[in-house]
Parts: sequence; C-alpha cells; structure tokens
Amino acid sequence: MDNRANLTPPVPALAPDTGGRLTVPIAGMHCASCTGRVERALAAVPGVSDVAVNLATGRATVSLTHPGATEAVAAAIARTGFTVPETTTTLGIDGMTCASCTGRVERGLAALPNVAGVSVNLATGRASIRHAEGLVDRAALEAAIRRLGYEPRSEAPSGTPGRAARRARQDAEAAHLRRDVSLAALLALPVVVLDMGGHLVPGFHAWLQAAFGPAGSGWIQACLATLILAGPGRRFFRQGIPALLRGHPDMNALVALGAGAAYLYSLVSVVVPGWLPAGTAHLYFEAASLIVTLILLGRMLEARAKGRTGAAIARLIDLAPKTARLVRDGVEAEVAQEALRVGDRVRVRPGERIAADGAVVEGTSYVDESMVTGESVPVAKAPGDAVTGGTLNTNGSVDLLVERIGAETVLARIVAMVEAAQGAKLPIQALVDRVTLRFVPAVMGLSALTFLGWLALGPSPALGVAIVNAIAVLIIACPCAMGLATPTAIMVGTGRAAERGVLFRSGTALQGLRDVKLVAFDKTGTLTQGRPSLTDLEPAPGIAPDAALRLAAALESRSEHPVAGAIVAAARARGLAGGVVTAVEARAGYGITGRVDDRAVAIGARRYMERLGIGVEVLAGKAAGLERAGRSPLYLAVDGRLAALIAVADPIKPGAAEAVASLRAQGLAVAMVTGDARGAAEGVARQLGIDTVSAELPPGGKVEAVRALRARFGPVAFVGDGINDAPALAEADVGLAIGTGTDIAVESAEVVLMAGDLARIVTAIHLSRAVMRTIRQNLFWAFAYNIALIPVAAGLLAPFGGPLLSPILAAGAMALSSVFVLGNALRLRRAGGGAAA
Repeated sequence: MDNRANLTPPVPALAPDTGGRLTVPIAGMHCASCTGRVERALAAVPGVSDVAVNLATGRATVSLTHPGATEAVAAAIARTGFTVPETTTTLGIDGMTCASCTGRVERGLAALPNVAGVSVNLATGRASIRHAEGLVDRAALEAAIRRLGYEPRSEAPSGTPGRAARRARQDAEAAHLRRDVSLAALLALPVVVLDMGGHLVPGFHAWLQAAFGPAGSGWIQACLATLILAGPGRRFFRQGIPALLRGHPDMNALVALGAGAAYLYSLVSVVVPGWLPAGTAHLYFEAASLIVTLILLGRMLEARAKGRTGAAIARLIDLAPKTARLVRDGVEAEVAQEALRVGDRVRVRPGERIAADGAVVEGTSYVDESMVTGESVPVAKAPGDAVTGGTLNTNGSVDLLVERIGAETVLARIVAMVEAAQGAKLPIQALVDRVTLRFVPAVMGLSALTFLGWLALGPSPALGVAIVNAIAVLIIACPCAMGLATPTAIMVGTGRAAERGVLFRSGTALQGLRDVKLVAFDKTGTLTQGRPSLTDLEPAPGIAPDAALRLAAALESRSEHPVAGAIVAAARARGLAGGVVTAVEARAGYGITGRVDDRAVAIGARRYMERLGIGVEVLAGKAAGLERAGRSPLYLAVDGRLAALIAVADPIKPGAAEAVASLRAQGLAVAMVTGDARGAAEGVARQLGIDTVSAELPPGGKVEAVRALRARFGPVAFVGDGINDAPALAEADVGLAIGTGTDIAVESAEVVLMAGDLARIVTAIHLSRAVMRTIRQNLFWAFAYNIALIPVAAGLLAPFGGPLLSPILAAGAMALSSVFVLGNALRLRRAGGGAAA
C-alpha cells in the first residue's frame, strides 16, 4: 500500500438546508436517552420546531422560524453535554491590499455566531473560517465579507478546473495592473515635464506661458491628472473612500487621501486661486499623478512577486496531465483527465506522465517519482506496484488500474496540505496583527498633526508646506509590508520544501522545528530499512526448527510489521506450508498472539513473554549475545511454553549515518527511542554515532521517553513511521513522519518526509531556520521602515537642517518597501540545499 496518499484535505462546510431546515451533526451520543435529552433541549429553544435526532447518523434536524436561532441551537446542544464538531470553510477574498484589510476581515468574520476562529492570509488572498459544522451558512460568510467592502469567491479543491480559473483570474489582475501602470505613466510624463521642465531647461516656463497663457500649463496638468485619478487611480478611491466612511481606513484610504488632497489643492489653485492665501496657490498635480503611478507600479511588481511565491505549487499542479489514454475492450481512447473514474484502465506510454493514482496491471517500466519523493533515481514498476499520478513514466509502456482521482490523489493532497500550511499564521504574526489594527488610524492622526504643526509653526506662507508634509506622511506609511512579511516567507518556504520532498502540514511546524534542540529517531523503518531478514533460529529442547518456524510464519502472516515479513519470507524459502490461523491479536510494542491449527501461538519481545507468564531463561543467554551483535531477538511460545528464539537483523539505511552527523554538526543532540531490544538498539546506535538510547519501550513508554528528553535537552523533534510511533509523534514538539510509513503515523505528524531518505530531516530543519530568519528580516524591515521614515516625512528633521521628503519620493519608498519584503522572501526558492546558518 502506498501510504503517501494519507494526506487529508480540508472538509467543506455544511450550510443550513433551504426552507428553514437545519441539519447539525452531534458528537458523543451513544443511546436513545442521549437522543431524547438532545430533542428536549432543542424543542425548548424559541424559534425551533419539528425536532428529529437520529442516533444512527449522529445528526439533529430542526425547522427554524428565524435565522438567529442557530446560535441558540448550539448553546442548547452544549448544555446537554454534547458537542457540535467543527469544520473549516475556505473562501477567497478579492480587494485586500494590506494588513489592515486582513485584520478587519478577521474581526468581522469572528463576530459571526458559531464561528470559533478565523485566519486571513494576505499573500494567498484566502480566509479559513473554523466553525460549528452545519450552523454557519456559507452565504452568511460571503454576505459578511461584502459588508466589509470586499468580494468573496469560492475556493476550488486542489487539482480541479476551478484552480485553473483562479490562476487565470490572478493573471488577468496582473495584466490589468500592467495596463493601468502603462496608462498612468503615459499620462503622468507630460505632467512632470510641464511642472518640472523649467528646473531643467532654461526658458521652458517662459515658452509655456507664451504658448498656452499664464494658466494654460495648470489647466493641461489638471486635465491629465484628472484622467489619471479617474482612470488607473480610481481603484484607490473606489475602495479607500468607503472604507474611510465605515470607520475602517486601509492602505487605499491613505493613498486616496494623499493623492486626493494634492489634486484638490492644485485644482483650487488653478480654478479659484483667490480662495487661497497670497503666495500659496501652488500646483501639486505631479505629486498626485506620480503617487498613483508609483504605487500602481509597486502593486504590479508585488503581484508578479506573489505569483512567483506560489510557483512551486503551480509547478506541482501542472504535473498532472490534461488527458489520459483510456483502454476499454482493448481499444485506446484519449479522454480528459477529469473524465477518469475509479476502476478505469489507463495506458501510459514512455515519456508520458501518469494520469491518476493506481496500480500497474500490465507491463514494466521505471517511473521518475522525484516530484513526490525528491528522489531523482527512477523506480522500477511491475504488475501490482502502486504508481502516483503526475509522476513520469520513463522507458516502458504500462497499463494501470485507476484507484484514486481528483482531490483524493497524492498530488492533490500534497497541494492541499502545502496550501493549508501556507494559510497558517505563526505565533509571531499576533504581534503584527495588534500593531496593524491601529496603524492606519494612527498614520492619519500623525498626518493631521503634521499639517497643523507646520501650519502653526512653519515659515510663511505655511499652507503649501503643511499640505505637502501631511501628504508625505499619508503616502509613506506602509502596512502592506507588515502584512506580507510573514505569509510570503511561509508560502515560498513551504513550496520549496514540497519540491525537496518535505511537506509541512502546518505553518507552526516551521517555527517549532527551528527551536528544536534534539532529534529523536525510531529505529525500525526509520534509521534502518525496515526490511529485516531472519538470521538465527534457536529452538528450545525437543522442538524441531522447521516446526517452530512454520507456526511462527503462519501467525506472522497476519501482521504488517517488517519483522513479520522476514519470518514469513524465511518460511517460504524453506518451502514450509502455512496453517489455519484464527483469533489473531496484535499488541503494539509487544508482539502478537493467535491460534495456528488450533494451537496457541505467541511471538514477541521478552517483556511480552513475561506479561504472558512464560519463562525464557533457557534461551536468555543466547538472546543477549544476539543483541550485542546488533540483532533483534524474539521469542516464540506454543501452548504456553517457550518454543524457540528467533533473531532478525535490519540493515541501516544508506545515508543515515551522514544525516545523524549533519544534525550533530548543526548543534543538535540526537537520540534513539525504540521498542526493540536494548542490545540491538545500542548496536545500531554505535554504528550511527548516537549516544542517547531509550530501548524496549512500549508506545506509552515512547511518550515518557520524549518527555524525559525534553526535560533534559529542550524542544524535541521525533521521527518515526509506524503505528507504535503515533503517540510519540503527537507528544513531540514537532513530529516528522516517513511518508512511506503507516496512515496513523502520517496523520499524527506535523511534517511528512515523502521519501525514506533521512537527509530530508536536515533539509526540513534548514528550511525552517531559513524561513524564520527571513520572517525576522522582513518584520524588521517593515517596522524599521515605518519608524524611521514617517518622522522624516513629517519634517521633524527640518528644524535641525534635515531634509523635507517629497510626496513623490514617499510614494516610491512605499512601493519599494513591499517589493523588498517579497524579494527577500523569494530568496528562499534557493534554500534547502545545505546546513542551516
């Protein structure tokens, strides 16, 4: 089985039924009295009627007389002691431009009834809303977003045509920005020439007055500036002014106020100059025009950079072929990839990409799986082997049976997992959110104080200087850089990690992995290949070796443990027949029991024999010698008596020693936590250079070992692949699962290594450190930029001989600040190739 497929996409939210009907899942009901209690509680809620609670489906259905009753329904269920499970709805949001926007959307959605949590990501333009399942209507979420002044859009599942539509929409937006920038620049150029040409060309102003009259140049500039603000610049006023009127100003409001003030003041200077004090009728059309042009240019560069931040995911999506060769009744037909169904037979020729997840039923080939595992060496495939959609068939023609399609494929789930991590917020983002909540109103207040201060204290005539400096404060402030600092670094970092075969299931794992002080490994299947072979079989007195091996192999044939496979393979090699196996019971971390040909058989470690009350003293000395040789001894008991000692050896994975050495070179401690016998564990540890070993541990013992290691060393990362590793993976500060391991291990981990190559652990730690370092740099820049330049824009340095900052330079600096943050994040596309700095 290919366990890389065990990556679960988010569950879509359920909305209340139409016609006033509401269906709600309820967790924890076990009997008829439970349903009766819930029914009575719901029937007592005002506005609720026709209550029906179904124990089999675990759902309650009610009729509502008014929508507001949904909150009372949730409260009534909670009072009965049961809970409504939570789910997550993901919505795209158009129109967000800065961190103030994301904060406003988060607060607006979080205020809705039955919403438990909201995370809005500026870089991806998506909101994830965690809420009680069935009690929050998608339409209500969309209406709330529209009330806030933004436009919601549905987010398509990974790998569907809707995703292509999203990318097309992003491309169209970028093209629209390019057109607006070109038009704004074309119209702004004459304005700049008319306003500043006299400073560069002697006699230029005299020529203008002779050609167009004393006010002609001003009227021309007014017309051109009007076209710029009403055309390319309209977006700032269309979004900024309503936000300002609602009392929630954003970046658009700052630009609209700054450019609008410069434009209106200049317009008054041209049309009715007598309204202004003598000597203050100056023109600032070039400032209004260039503010709009430069900020549009910054947004265009920002959109282009944002497109590159998601390039890794786009490349993964593009790996899925658009068509497939469907084989029916021996006849090939080319069909759209979306038309495939589970059970279809698909033919893949050399050089083509595999259309869907499935299993080879005919033919042999080598398949390049680097897009999933990061391994560049093609893998041999024969009938019965699993193949992954999107991987490249290199040199043979194969037929496969489709097993998973659409959002269920490994590729789609990888994309969903990476996007979920990209949409997460790190703890450090909470500080940014608190600052940006008040940032734009604070900037507007500072701008007003700047205007009043210069008007009262500036040299006469002070009105023009006061307006210019107030506009500069509005324009230079940049909440955009604050909002982009963290999510862009996460997007690029997790995308790069996916390309290297490392999947972060949550953004918080990036921060957690950076702080890890010790990496603890499971042994079997993690440090070793997980394909042990039988090395020794020592029967107890009076027991025939083949008879013991036959019983052991028959019982182990019901187990998926790698050691079981070694025993079964050895019996098969000797031509030993199996037996009738019944009553099998596996004890994780101990062993397995059952009946073979109606005889009670048990296999396991010494502690399992002791639990069963079976003495092992007669073979204990031999077992100790095998442990010192690095082998894993197991005991076989038949009908309550010791029958044989079985030993297996598991080769160490290639590259394991190098990975351990690399981790230690980075200053990390390394430990082994395993359920195997201490002697075998310590033998492997000696070969790998691991000093700290905790062995002979049941699954619960691994949890205690992780806690002990944390107390001794600090934050712990645990790496494992089996069912018995799941508790330790969950307990560790960061759990890393080998993607070829079991479903439970993968689901318990925060990071999935898509191949068994342990060098991926070094890559994951390096990337987490690089991402967090980039976030710190971005946040420092975003805050330092505003702290340093807002006072300069306000003219606080002027009394000490410092410069006054032109609104044009302010616009350029503001545009470049966001581009700098994005460019710094894009450097992560080259990360992951070495040790962390």
